[in-house]
Amino acid sequence: MFINEDTWQYIRQHADDDVRKLALQGVGNPSVDLPTALHQIAGRQTAQHKLPSWAANNSIIYPPHLNMEQCSSEQTARYKAPLAGKGNVYVDLTGGFGVDFYWMSQGFKKRIYVERDEQLCAISTENFRTLDHDCSVINSSAVDYLATIAHADVIYLDPARRNEHGGRTYSIEDCTPNVLELLPVLMQKADRIILKLSPMLDWRKAVNDLKHVAEVHIVSVYNECKELVLVLKENADALRVVCVNDDSIFEVPPILNHQSPTISQHPSYLYEPNASIMKAGCFGAVANKYGIQQIADNSHIFLSSDEIEDFPGRRFQITAISSMNKRELKDALKGMNRANIAVRNFPLSVDQLRKKLKLKDGGEVYLFATTMADGQHRLFICRKIG
Repeated sequence: MFINEDTWQYIRQHADDDVRKLALQGVGNPSVDLPTALHQIAGRQTAQHKLPSWAANNSIIYPPHLNMEQCSSEQTARYKAPLAGKGNVYVDLTGGFGVDFYWMSQGFKKRIYVERDEQLCAISTENFRTLDHDCSVINSSAVDYLATIAHADVIYLDPARRNEHGGRTYSIEDCTPNVLELLPVLMQKADRIILKLSPMLDWRKAVNDLKHVAEVHIVSVYNECKELVLVLKENADALRVVCVNDDSIFEVPPILNHQSPTISQHPSYLYEPNASIMKAGCFGAVANKYGIQQIADNSHIFLSSDEIEDFPGRRFQITAISSMNKRELKDALKGMNRANIAVRNFPLSVDQLRKKLKLKDGGEVYLFATTMADGQHRLFICRKIG
């Protein structure tokens, strides 16, 4: 992809400016390709948060907005790199903008990037040269190139999750390429297959459908579930399930002795698991590891008498507990005009409860409305720790 020097100078000069204002101002120099410049400035501004290492390099070329939206963040790509490990041949059959490929292929002697979009191939060729990342860039579909592979240590796929009309798809068989159809050939041609799938998927169903899954990694960033990453190989041992949220990593034990909820009469602390643990549904494992009690099987928040400083999620100190009795609520909420409200296994929505309690949003008080194991509704009034 060719960008002339005047356009590059304009991009670097206005790197932090408002793209909309630049578009309205126009440019006096006819040598400046303004649409390209604006596109690159917008891409770099997105990359400052998503790909800080690349944003710091003034020569990186950015793809269309949709590709920037769909690509992995630097944080998740770096997390996946050890899953790929080291070896001779690494093949990414769905290269995209090349973020995962760049970090995950670092430990391999031969690195092969495959992408069916010609423009993305051109952009990636320039960027890998800029980054001094020695690799082969192949403009081909995943299916066609897979047929030419003799053997690879690792094959990586991030199937496109949009249909021909641009609508989102989530199930494995509706993505492109269809990994379920390719699976027999993939297993023949690589020691390990690494798949990045939609976080909307039921990971248990994905494991059941794919058969060869050795590891499941549920990856969240800032408590938002971003990726479901599966590692496949022949003769996989016991399934490994890992819940990741930024620097917090919780590995689910393979065998759980589920605890029945036995709640202390006067709990002092309330815990809300992070998004990856919520997605994994490993609440019994959390209760066992930290010696805390789940409020009820479907409530997914925990109570304890002691503070658990390394709990993988948000921690709160309980200041009061109330039933939903009007008089008791009035006493518990006396002097309060705003609060952060969450509901867990509760008959009212957040908006309905806020209206009932006549509270504005925000402030330092956190309210958790939930249903106890005995079916009673309770309101926990808390202050956040940390």
